[in-house]
Amino acid sequence: MANYKLGVLYGDGIGPEIVKASVEVLKAATQQANNGTTFEYKELPMGWEGIKKYNDPVPEITKKGLEDTNGWLMAPHDSAAYPDEHRISKRNPSGELRHHFDLYSNVRPSRALPGTTSLVGNADLVVFRENTEGFLSDRNMYKGTGEYMVNKDVALVTGVFTRQATERIAHEAFKLAMTRRKKVTIVHKANVIKFAYELFRDVCYEVGEKYYPEVEVNDFHIDAMTAHLVRRAEEFDVIVTTNLFGDILSDLAGELVGSLGLSASLNTNGEQAMAQAAHGSAPDIAGQNVANPTSMLLSTVMLLQWLANHHDDHHLNVIAEVIENAVLQTIAEGPTTRDLGGTASTTEFTEAVIKRMQA
Repeated sequence: MANYKLGVLYGDGIGPEIVKASVEVLKAATQQANNGTTFEYKELPMGWEGIKKYNDPVPEITKKGLEDTNGWLMAPHDSAAYPDEHRISKRNPSGELRHHFDLYSNVRPSRALPGTTSLVGNADLVVFRENTEGFLSDRNMYKGTGEYMVNKDVALVTGVFTRQATERIAHEAFKLAMTRRKKVTIVHKANVIKFAYELFRDVCYEVGEKYYPEVEVNDFHIDAMTAHLVRRAEEFDVIVTTNLFGDILSDLAGELVGSLGLSASLNTNGEQAMAQAAHGSAPDIAGQNVANPTSMLLSTVMLLQWLANHHDDHHLNVIAEVIENAVLQTIAEGPTTRDLGGTASTTEFTEAVIKRMQA
């Protein structure tokens, strides 16, 4: 028997609704698998809850509370609506947790799901986004941020690119490629930002050549890559890129295969993992019980699969499979939420997923 401790951060907007759905589904799947695995859920404040209770969207109690967890469920946040003292001078909650826990690898799969409309056929690819450097200046410095206002009309931003960070995200991408179709595509902008992106591109190639010679490797400039995804997404397997480009490409890929609302995401540091819906907090539909929880549910599946591999515990893979099969079957056969053309509420969709587990 094994027990795992999971943090639960309900967040803002539709966050409480989709995270609640994920916890309910995980509890039901654990009961259905009945293989001795147990989970301890640790609810911690994040977002507006943290601001109201502790005057901080990611208070110290949350950071300390996550330290002894195996991983956590991270809801979306509505940081754009926070008071200026939290919106301007601090990282958003996602960026703060990635920075604080050095969650350097952001993994975002995009695949066409049965019952959905893909614009790019049966694409099945994974974007690896380096999570700590590049041009996202709120998380690329040891202290402070790499963004400055020289005067009211001049803004500067500093990008950071290192061999160490590039090597570790490259290893993550190549390791997964070895279990898939053994193809890695490096995305960069070395034709214009020469030193930084040549370093990123060349180090990725070095890692592949030295440690993963079986993997086929190619590379594209970011602008060309967006066109290639639209025209021939089915040809790509694993994509590795920098922070900003990974953010953009993963959203594009998610929409191309069906919807960003179906896209899962996992952040890892080698010891812990953060499951995170790929979409935002959607404050316009918050509290209406209409949000699609699929992104959060499939992110939870990714968390279980990562924990299974990390702890060499196949029982976790069984629970992950129970959830994934039920979610995909529900999307294919209904009922579905309104973003997929259905009429089901968040709770009705969740109940349908649980019912399929128990069938």
